[in-house]
This record gives sequence, C-alpha cells and structure tokens, in this order.
Amino acid sequence: MKIAIVILNWNGLKHLKKFLPSVVKYSDKNPIYIIDNCSTDNSVKFIKKYYPNIKLIINSKNYGYAKGYNLGLKEVKEEVYCLLNNDVQVTDGWLTPVIEEFDKNKSVVIAQPKILDFNEKDKFEYAGAAGGFIDYFGYPYCRGRIFNKLEKDKGQYDQDIDIFWASGACFFIRKETFQLINGFDENFINHMEEIDLCWRLSNLKPNLQKRFLFKSVVYHLGGGSLNYNNPKKLFYNIRNQRWMLIKNMDLFKWLSPTLIIIQFVNLSLAFYYFITVNMNHFNEVFNATIQNSIRINGSKVNILNKYYESKSKSSKTKHYTIKSILVQYFLRGRKKFSDLT
Repeated sequence: MKIAIVILNWNGLKHLKKFLPSVVKYSDKNPIYIIDNCSTDNSVKFIKKYYPNIKLIINSKNYGYAKGYNLGLKEVKEEVYCLLNNDVQVTDGWLTPVIEEFDKNKSVVIAQPKILDFNEKDKFEYAGAAGGFIDYFGYPYCRGRIFNKLEKDKGQYDQDIDIFWASGACFFIRKETFQLINGFDENFINHMEEIDLCWRLSNLKPNLQKRFLFKSVVYHLGGGSLNYNNPKKLFYNIRNQRWMLIKNMDLFKWLSPTLIIIQFVNLSLAFYYFITVNMNHFNEVFNATIQNSIRINGSKVNILNKYYESKSKSSKTKHYTIKSILVQYFLRGRKKFSDLT
C-alpha cells in the first residue's frame, strides 16, 4: 500500500524550508504532493528547485483548507491520503503503524498519529493531541488537550483506540471514503472541517472506524494559518461549530433548545469581550453568532436553510460520551481527559 503525503500550502515558504526535509527523509518512498493555493512567496520556485521529485498541484487562487484540498486531491491517485500541514515535523517510522492498520483492518478508514508540540516536545499539541471527541453541544476536546490545557505526554494515552474525529494537521483517510463523503464542506473555509467530515461519516456509515495510532508520532508547530489568539480563529470556530450541529444533529429548526444554549454561551462570550474592551474579539464572536448567510458564486445564500433542506436521511449516531465539556472543565475543574466522567 502506498500513502500519498499531501501538503496544502499557501505562502508557507518558511515552514516548507523548516519541515519538508523530515517529510522527505521519512516518507519511505511514498509519494509526496504539494497543493499550492496560489502562493506569492516563491514557495513554488523553492519546491521546483530543491525538491523536483515532489509532485506540484497548483490551484488558481487561495481556496482555503477545505476547497484547496477538495480540488487538489482530484489529481492524487493513491488509495490512502495523508493530509499533512506544512508546519509538521514527522519522525522515523511514522507511516508504518498506519499502513499496517489500514492493511489489516478494512473497516478503519480514518486515522491520526500522536501529535506533540514542536516547541515543547514532551507536551501534546492543541490540534488533535491523542485523538479527538466532541460533547453533546459539539465542543471539541482531545485526549491530552481540553480547551487550552495541554497535558505532558507520559505514555498515559499510549493505546490505539477508536476516536470521534482525527486532526486535520495529520489526517489519514482512504481515498474511497473521502469521495464517498464528498470531501470537506467548502463553506467552512477554515477550522472544524475535519470534525464535520468525521461526523458526517459516522452518520452515513456508523460501522466504519476512525483510529488513533499511538506508535505514529509527529510534532506540530501550530498556528500556521491563524494564530491561536487571532480573533478570526474564534470567528471560524464558533460559526462552524453551530453550522456543524445543524448539519449533523436532528434539531428542530430555529427553536432547538440545543441551539438556544449554544447561542447563549456565544453571546455571553461576546459580552465578556465587550466589557473588557476587547473589541476585535467582540466583533468576531458576535458576527459568528449571527451569521447565517454567505456568498456562493456571487449570490447571497442562507446557508442554514440550505443545511436544513439537505439534511441526510441517514441515521444520526450518538456522537458524544460527555454531555458538556464546559461543565466538566469550568464548573467541576476537570482539566484532563482521564478525569472526565
């Protein structure tokens, strides 16, 4: 089995210089592709000059994560994709556990490695850590990371387990599965696309597995597209979480108690930023809370109506084990995955 290592890049020359050598060194003759979202920083020239064996796919503009991958992957022929951020350092043997798992278990269609922090290598990294889950309200958390609380890796999560979502920083998926689920939702643009894809797959094919494979290890710098403190990151996370719930849960259209609770939490956060005079964050949180429409092909479309109208008829699987991670973390003081009940 060959795995296509596919890196999406936009103006990431600095990251390519730093992290691409490890990918080339430890790719074990698996092909490497770079999908470039029309960079203007000489990324393409650098790849052509120093890495002529890497296969370049050049998009006509910066389409973001979701559409950038959806378009570029049409040109990738291998049966398994590894969607890898350009700020990830891989390690010797990182592909072996994945290839073995995909070979022996055909029901495993998505996987992620152990993701540690590039700068603090004994700590888990924010984006995925040791495998992702969500609570009833769609708030994501990981083994090794809840909100901004990162655990040290002491081997406490060194077990291969089923997970609810795999990290988009290093996301393994069978090609046929990616095509079955019609790829990423391009309306999301950035953030939570992989969680939405994994949730849609669970609803469509609940018997297929998503796995965390602890013997595969990578180090992620993080914040390459949007810094963790960037208010725009808050916007995408809050907006896309709400859209994801509407798509994937059986919710009564506008008066769902679940959505009312989510909106209350979001507006409370906006109010906090307002009274602390953090207006950039206030504006992004407030706009994310109320945005229902986007422009598609130049026309304004109410995306929520579109999601309601196109809801899958497939069964909605139980997506959570923890009812509210907010209650667990903020009210009960449970900051580690192992403390959750």
